[in-house]
Amino acid sequence: MKGAVIPAVAIMPSPLFLWRFKAILFLLWGLCCCKIGWDSVMRMSADLRDLFLYEAFLYYNPLLLVALMIWLWGVNLWVFAQSSVNYAKVFDLAQTHLSHREIWRCATWLTLIVPTSMTAYLYLYSHGEVSLAASQPVLLYAILLMILFSPFDMFYISSRFYFLRTVWRIILPLQAITFPDFFLADIFTSMSKVFSDLERSVCRMVNRQVATIAWFEADSICGSHSIAIPLALVFPYLCRFFQCLRQYKDTKEKTCLLNALKYSTAVPVIFLSALKYHVFPEQWVSFYRPLWLISSVINSLYSFYWDIKRDWDLSILTRIFMFKNPSIWTNLLYGQNWVFYWVLGSNLVLRCTWTYKLSAHLRHNYLTVFTIAALEILRRWQWVFFRVENEWNKMTAKQNLEMSSDMPSEGDRLLESSNNHTV
Repeated sequence: MKGAVIPAVAIMPSPLFLWRFKAILFLLWGLCCCKIGWDSVMRMSADLRDLFLYEAFLYYNPLLLVALMIWLWGVNLWVFAQSSVNYAKVFDLAQTHLSHREIWRCATWLTLIVPTSMTAYLYLYSHGEVSLAASQPVLLYAILLMILFSPFDMFYISSRFYFLRTVWRIILPLQAITFPDFFLADIFTSMSKVFSDLERSVCRMVNRQVATIAWFEADSICGSHSIAIPLALVFPYLCRFFQCLRQYKDTKEKTCLLNALKYSTAVPVIFLSALKYHVFPEQWVSFYRPLWLISSVINSLYSFYWDIKRDWDLSILTRIFMFKNPSIWTNLLYGQNWVFYWVLGSNLVLRCTWTYKLSAHLRHNYLTVFTIAALEILRRWQWVFFRVENEWNKMTAKQNLEMSSDMPSEGDRLLESSNNHTV
């Protein structure tokens, strides 16, 4: 009709377009960080460049590894959602638990802010703004801690408090150990190097050694000879050790003691390595280093055996990839023999290389150690698939057994019908 008003139709971009646009922005951001960081490093003298990079790497590499772990945990949840594994029931999660998309959202933000802070640190230090550069890692750590412990109903408060409660139960195993308790504690053992670097980073921040060379004194409170380094490395293993003892107290199962023995084999690996800085070089080469090598082999093989024999069920090793809606991943992974051999081989190799990273006397090869730490997180990521699936299979088998025991047998039904029959 003449004079009628035609309503405006909002044109919304497609989800695919938005995803591509975000990916392009993310790529441009990454290129800018790399360019600014590289130019900042090249401005420094060659004699200070390695020391400066080593210090900057110390503050930011643990957070990058945490971001990697969160990304991979999102992948775990995505696979569980596609398969028949009810991970929410396994972990006793509330209905408001985070989905894989929300996990990836958290990982995205962490992936953005950590390299941005690192780039600012490199740029400010190379341009003479030492005090501003020193404030960058301090601000980053403070913000992340405030978000994690915030009591306000924001940033997924229920999930944060669930995580904090589980961590508290790991540190003080005064109650019966649940599956989430020892599952998270196992993940923490794979992140022991993260805890060690976090301890040294916080130590330098508290003692105002950020963006200085005071930490370079090996015997200083935050130096490379500090006894706090092996203590931080061994702490996750001690937590898991005491969890096993608590489980034995509750269940009287001897396998709990054997599991505790497995975690105790990491202790000599860590402390024999740390002895290099506290004994004469001749003693280290002739006596302590052979002991360290022997303890490393024992720890690696024992842990590998336990993964295969106890944590996983090899008879159903690839059932996790039988998705409800078949896709290319189902055809590639489900029922394939190469998955079986890959899991066994990679788990054995990475179990052996993991002891390299646990060794304090090898930590100055920071790029190699970072690579091995990232590979250990990848090993733990594939371990999660089969460990959670194995737990879910145990739960369903127990439920089926209880249901079958509650149902009357055929003989009972016949007897009952004969008793009710009247002549």
